[in-house]
Amino acid sequence: MTTHKFILLLLIGTLAACTNELSTPTPTPTSAPTATPQPTETPEPEYVLVWQDEFDGDTIDSSKWNLEVHGRPANNELQYYSDFPENAFIEDGNLVIQAIKLEERYIGRDYMSARMNTVAKASFTYGRFEMRAKLPEGQGIWPAFWMLPTQAKYGGWPSGGEIDIMELLGHEPNKVHGSLHWKNEDGHEFTTADYVLPEGTFSSDFHTFAVEWEEDEIRWYVDDILFKSDTKWEHRLHPFPAPFDQEFYLILNVAVGGNWPGAPDETTVFPQQMVVDYVCVYEKR
Repeated sequence: MTTHKFILLLLIGTLAACTNELSTPTPTPTSAPTATPQPTETPEPEYVLVWQDEFDGDTIDSSKWNLEVHGRPANNELQYYSDFPENAFIEDGNLVIQAIKLEERYIGRDYMSARMNTVAKASFTYGRFEMRAKLPEGQGIWPAFWMLPTQAKYGGWPSGGEIDIMELLGHEPNKVHGSLHWKNEDGHEFTTADYVLPEGTFSSDFHTFAVEWEEDEIRWYVDDILFKSDTKWEHRLHPFPAPFDQEFYLILNVAVGGNWPGAPDETTVFPQQMVVDYVCVYEKR
């Protein structure tokens, strides 16, 4: 982290980083005790840090991340994913994924952005997965923090499963979504829920997005506020908890357009940035 950023964040009180251990908060009593209070034991840490990137170097750490390069139109998206420094870079101790509108088309695309993953570098089964970030906004902008299976244990998508820790549609800059995808007897199945900020937007300040993934339950949080929990999913061929009982890898990206958000319009301002302070992975004790 640069000296400039350290001093600035220290002054405004927003310095954040991965912590080595996480504990379950102690409940606050609802009334005053009638007896002499006894010393309260410090709870044992529930999660232990096992992987992190705080983006403090000068460049993206290639031992942790792959930059995808392709223009495959998943979900009818409109961007080309590049490894160009204009689309993914480190600035002031943050990762910046930047979607831009091109002056001239590139390989048939009008937009360019970045998508990063940890394939062959980091995969996990169960744990807490957390990102602190400030998100982009605007019609047709679609940032995401999500996970896909490392191997095709149960077949291709959606049979193998997908965990969406955070997705935002740019025309609703105060709302994020958490979802699961898999395959049941009827085909593609999913569950989803959203979290709406009490005030402001996700582009105006940093927020923390997390999933706690256990064998029989997956929980979604924004700023440690629980907004979704799944305990039941039925795979078409394999017993519960398939397909969410295998290794998954991490993905960060900013898409442009697609079936869900729709295309950008005259109100969409470019460039748009997802600014990531850190990504942390914790394992439960």
